[in-house]
Amino acid sequence: MVACKSPLIEDNVTCNEEPASAVTSKTKKFTFTVKGDFGDAGFTRGYLTADGKEMTDLWLFDYVDDRLVQQLHQTADDEEWGQPHLALTYGQHHIYFVASRGDTPTIDEDNPIISWNSVRDTFWKDYEVSVVSTSNGNRAVTLDRVVTKLRIAVADEVPVGCALISITPERWNYGLNYMTGQAAAAKRQEINVAVPESYIGTTGTLAVNVFGLSGADEWTTNVTVTAKDGDGGEIGSVIINGVPFKRNRASEYSGNLFGSVGTMGVSVNADWEDSVSGTW
Repeated sequence: MVACKSPLIEDNVTCNEEPASAVTSKTKKFTFTVKGDFGDAGFTRGYLTADGKEMTDLWLFDYVDDRLVQQLHQTADDEEWGQPHLALTYGQHHIYFVASRGDTPTIDEDNPIISWNSVRDTFWKDYEVSVVSTSNGNRAVTLDRVVTKLRIAVADEVPVGCALISITPERWNYGLNYMTGQAAAAKRQEINVAVPESYIGTTGTLAVNVFGLSGADEWTTNVTVTAKDGDGGEIGSVIINGVPFKRNRASEYSGNLFGSVGTMGVSVNADWEDSVSGTW
């Protein structure tokens, strides 16, 4: 990939090296207004938020005849954040949009996959456009959520010394195939969430959320939840078998983690599909 300096391409776009004939093809400038299931905030002044959290990255991958011809990456501090521009050659294009607030994104050089060190809310769309001289250059594109969420609510009292909640699904997806929208980069690893000091001694208030990429079809995996002290020692653990997941749905589980008797509660985020809930 090289930085494009052609007058036909925006300066912050990267593309494949092309022969002179490709560069001189007729083009039309398009402005895309990116929308989606971004909660009550919606699209406001170019900022994309969902559940009160702002996206941090937006990618556009422009394909012609299954070949990547250019790509654009915006971050939340860009002036045109959420309203990217592309100069598109005449003909049929598939433009793949990805918006995410995941941590440390990496694009595979050999495959159309973006992976994250820590997955957070992510949205995707395959947008097809036919470019001719009379094409409307202003397009609104609605992205769809492509993650699932696991919420663990601890019902009993959080003891002194509890510093970390570790969640380990047997299988969890950390990548997205941006051409198909399917989950990728599945692996087993601990997801660690620090426990703030303010939760020590409270009952029924500690809850943690973790995100993973998911397809539209339901799938299941076993999940181990472990509480640890500051030295990494285990002070409570439970295995939840056969937890179901699917795209745009939360799976919410609650129960005692430390062995004491406590209250149980389930909360539902109305912006998602109806959640799956259970106890252990």
